[in-house]
Amino acid sequence: MRVLVVEDDADLNRQLCEALKDAGYAVDSATDGEEGHFLGDTEPYDAVVLDLGLPQIDGLSVLERWRREGRTMPVLILTARDRWSDKVAGIDAGADDYVAKPFHVEEVLARLRALIRRAAGHASSELVCGPLRLDMRASRADIDGVSLKLTSLEFRLLAYLMHHQDEVVSRTELVEHLYDQDFDRDSNTIEVFVGRLRKKISADLIETVRGMGYRIRAPRET
Repeated sequence: MRVLVVEDDADLNRQLCEALKDAGYAVDSATDGEEGHFLGDTEPYDAVVLDLGLPQIDGLSVLERWRREGRTMPVLILTARDRWSDKVAGIDAGADDYVAKPFHVEEVLARLRALIRRAAGHASSELVCGPLRLDMRASRADIDGVSLKLTSLEFRLLAYLMHHQDEVVSRTELVEHLYDQDFDRDSNTIEVFVGRLRKKISADLIETVRGMGYRIRAPRET
């Protein structure tokens, strides 16, 4: 899962990015509205954390532009606690949720998890596919109750496929959502990580759809 953080406070920006990376996300960041708008308009994100009080272009204008341009990724806005009007304006402009400053980073992480899973049509933080269970809150996976030892990238790949269960996901889409902007992207590495995952989970859970990509789905009962 890939997240964009748009926050002009350098310390808070860094704190949020570190927490998101520790939670297993690929993270890009911007410190002003112009850069934030550009990234959100040109890169595919699973969610955005957007401060409203940004230099160059304010966060509300950035959000309104994204929505006018058809960008539908979930957006969590950051607002000052005493500015209730900002919350209303943000929601009306197309925000999906908000957090008031000061806040606990854990709350931001929880709200982002909720936004991402709702966008994919999931109500619970636990994703299940046959014998495979993924706990997004604890960043853990198990199969038939046995805990899986996954690297950060393997977990990220599995989480993206699980969020899009029964859908064919192309290699290009996986590359765009698993790596941040600065990563030297190579779609061939996706095949390597899919191969590693198949060795750790039931091999028939991840199906290769020739010429299109991959699909994860529960084995059919015979």
